[in-house]
Amino acid sequence: MPAAVCGLFAVLLGLPFAGGSTPGAVDATVAGWIADLSPGVLRALVLPTEPAVVIALGVLSVVLCLRAGRRTDAALALGAPVLAILLTSWLLKPLYDRWKNDTLVYPSGHTVSLVAVLTVLVLVTRKAYVVVLSALALLAATIGLVGMGYHYLTDVVGGTLFAVAVVLLTWPVRRPEPARSAG
Repeated sequence: MPAAVCGLFAVLLGLPFAGGSTPGAVDATVAGWIADLSPGVLRALVLPTEPAVVIALGVLSVVLCLRAGRRTDAALALGAPVLAILLTSWLLKPLYDRWKNDTLVYPSGHTVSLVAVLTVLVLVTRKAYVVVLSALALLAATIGLVGMGYHYLTDVVGGTLFAVAVVLLTWPVRRPEPARSAG
């Protein structure tokens, strides 16, 4: 159910901006809040979306799965983010046709790649500190992406929702093992 809700919101959020190139009211407000941050700070905040970081996090997820003997999860840890990225680049961006600086921006591919691997890492580890660190990385990346002018806030939110939806839709639901009968 959460996957379907995230996917639906990602689809609906982009509709008002389809075919356009202007920010919405919330986009403009948030961009104004962070407009005074220095370019150096903004570049540092975008760091979590860099391919080297995203790939390293993805490899970490695969390695953790393999070390735990979870081969299917290792394949999904690799495949789910790739699927999310491909669907974003080849289907959603052309479909929504939202532009900024001569680039298709909805949903944010930077965000989809980061959030997909972070979602997998959360599912693989099931640790609260991974959830907190992931949220902080996403917050930093959001400020950086908007502040550097790469994306509008709605692009980042749409990318987040879509990435979570794809990963959750592809990830198997863990069922507790039934208790052994005593008799």
